[in-house]
Amino acid sequence: MARVKVILIAMLLFLIAIQFISVSSNQDNQLKNTDITSIYPVPRQVQAIIKKACYDCHSNYTPYPWYANLQPVSGWMASHISQGKRELNFSEFGSYSKYKQQSKLRAIINSIQDKTMPLASYTLIHKNAKLTPAAQTLVISWMEKTKDGLSLTNQ
Repeated sequence: MARVKVILIAMLLFLIAIQFISVSSNQDNQLKNTDITSIYPVPRQVQAIIKKACYDCHSNYTPYPWYANLQPVSGWMASHISQGKRELNFSEFGSYSKYKQQSKLRAIINSIQDKTMPLASYTLIHKNAKLTPAAQTLVISWMEKTKDGLSLTNQ
């Protein structure tokens, strides 16, 4: 019994101690001129969909819930967002080459069609980020049109 008590106290002290580890946030207050919505005419409906389903992890604009201030959740979220932004960052989309932009749009389309994005772990908590079939069609249609319109001559 004493051993269990010591282990529980040690775990509690550990949880308290890790609360002092700070993690940088992903909150840029300025819309960059390289943001996909700044360089392409994104219809309002498509913009609303990608902002609620993609921007939290794939842009520089993450609104954090209250529990994001608690470790280890904070560290997990920071890691997840960093990984998402390495793969695709809508805030930096205009800085990609035309070839890379086309490739990223193709990858997004495939991810939506395969239902691998948005992640199930994300939509579990963020129910409004789930893409309805109509939303999927709308986003895919716009991305296909944009992808096909990219000129690869100025890479």
